[in-house]
This record gives sequence, structure tokens and C-alpha cells, in this order.
Amino acid sequence: MKQFGKLKRVALREAWTNEAQNFTPWLASNLDALGEALGLELELTSREAAFGDFSLDLLTKDLGSSRIVVIENQLTQTDHDHLGKLLTYAAGFDASIVIWISESVREEHRQTLEWLNQRTDTETLFFGVVIEVLKIDDSRPAYNFKIVVAPNQWRKAKKSATAGLSPREERYKAYFQKLIDELRERHHFTRARIAQGQGWYSFSSGIQGIGYNPVFAMRGKTRVEVYIDTGNQSENKALFDALFVQKMEISAKYGQELTWERLDEKRASRIAIYRDGSIDADESELEEIKQWHIEHLLQFKKIFNPIIKRELKRLIP
Repeated sequence: MKQFGKLKRVALREAWTNEAQNFTPWLASNLDALGEALGLELELTSREAAFGDFSLDLLTKDLGSSRIVVIENQLTQTDHDHLGKLLTYAAGFDASIVIWISESVREEHRQTLEWLNQRTDTETLFFGVVIEVLKIDDSRPAYNFKIVVAPNQWRKAKKSATAGLSPREERYKAYFQKLIDELRERHHFTRARIAQGQGWYSFSSGIQGIGYNPVFAMRGKTRVEVYIDTGNQSENKALFDALFVQKMEISAKYGQELTWERLDEKRASRIAIYRDGSIDADESELEEIKQWHIEHLLQFKKIFNPIIKRELKRLIP
């Protein structure tokens, strides 16, 4: 018979001595793993985001829906103090997704989060997540995010979640769900799991403020874009201009002409490639559009990521 090792739980303080100095920075660097557990694609906006006399551990954004996400964490069991802070931050930052991470969740706090999910609107989601550190015998420790509380509609969303959507929104959701699943399972491009009923989806580039997005645009066009939005208009335009100077070199690498849209009237800028395509197309054409989206998303990330990283280091030392 096979000999099995013994699974042991490691005290969180052995892995992270201090919550603010060790755990929060670690979590900020591992948002992709938390996002994978929750079916989100999280991008950091700021650490220790100030609100009045308090500071939120992590202010983030769900790229797939552009919803604001607040994350409050503690290396101990949940307590009333952190619950009060959590609700204060949720209101202060007008968050749509609220995540409370802890060593364990007290029963009264689990009930409170469940009650909030039942009584708030469907656009506001509360999660209770336990962080575990585990070892097998004397192995290296491994972490695990265990979801203790999640909204009912979120659990259903992992299966279908088309209730309340218009027929057109259902088509968008079905299309992008297939796109996300193929990008995740075949190309390891994303950890996202749940599509939205909207005509676009934003995928993380791994660089804060930069997204790779498939979009159904107006007048029967669809595109894939590099979307530049660091939150600062002058930084966005400076990065766009730095890339535009290399337009010929980038087009040569890409093998096709791209469309450069500085969007002076907006905060963000984009670089895109277009083709004909509508969500109203038949299934065979939608499959062709999906493969076109995948091809160019992979190509955009391959070509633009190293150039953008280099330029950001130069522009923002």
C-alpha cells in the first residue's frame, strides 16, 4: 500500500510575522491566486488606501467587470473591529465586491456576511475567505484560499447566471464565457472564470493599468486592444506617445498595421486591431471571431508586454 504523508496546518504567524509588513504585501503580489479562487481577475489599485483616519489593506479592481473591490485581511480570527472597518471601507470606496480574509471566521460574522448578501442588491457581493498554510510532513508550506461565505447568485453564476439578463446580454455572456474558458484552459492566458453580460472583457496584462481587451464595437466591428489606463491621464498619454514613436518597429513585429487612438478627450488611450464582427452573427462566424480574438490577444501580450515594461521603467523610475 502507498504510504501517505500527514497533512499539518501551519500557524499563519510562522509564515507572515506581521500583517501589515508581511502578509498584506504578499497578498498584493498574489492577487491572481486569490482571484482564481473567487473567479475574479483582480488588479491592484493601491495598498493601505486612506479613508479618513483609517487605511484599507488593499483597494483593487475586478478587470472583467471594472467593479471596485475592497480587501481587508487579518492573521487572526475575525473580530468586530475588522467587521466595522470592512463596512466603512465598502461605503467609503463605493465598492461592489467586499472580501474579508482571516485565519478563521467566527459563526456570528459568517451569519453577518450571509445576511448582507441576502439584504443588499445583486451588484454588491460579500466574501469571507480563510487563508490556510499547510504542509505534508516536512514539505515546504503551501497556502490555500478557502471560501467560507459567497453570495448565492455567485455560486449560481459559476454554472449559468443568465437570470435577469436581456437576450443580447445573454449572447455576450455566452460568447465571452467560451472565450475565457479557452484562454484559461488551452493557453493559460488568464485565471478568470466568469463572464459578464457585456460587449467587452478586460484581461490582465500583469502590468498595473494595462489591459488586453476583446471588444464588440459599434457599426458591426470588433477589436482587440491594448487599453492604457493607469488612473493618471498624463501618464497614460506619455506612455502612448512613447509607444507611438516606435509605431513602425511595433507594426513590423506584429506583421500588421495597428490603429493608434490617443483619445485626447478621455483619460485612457488604446492601440487596437479591428475586423468586421457582431454578436448577432451565427454560431460558425462567432467561432471564427473567437479564434481571431484569441490569436490577437496572445500576440498583443507577447509583443507589447516587454515594450510597455521597459517604457514604464523609463517614464516612472
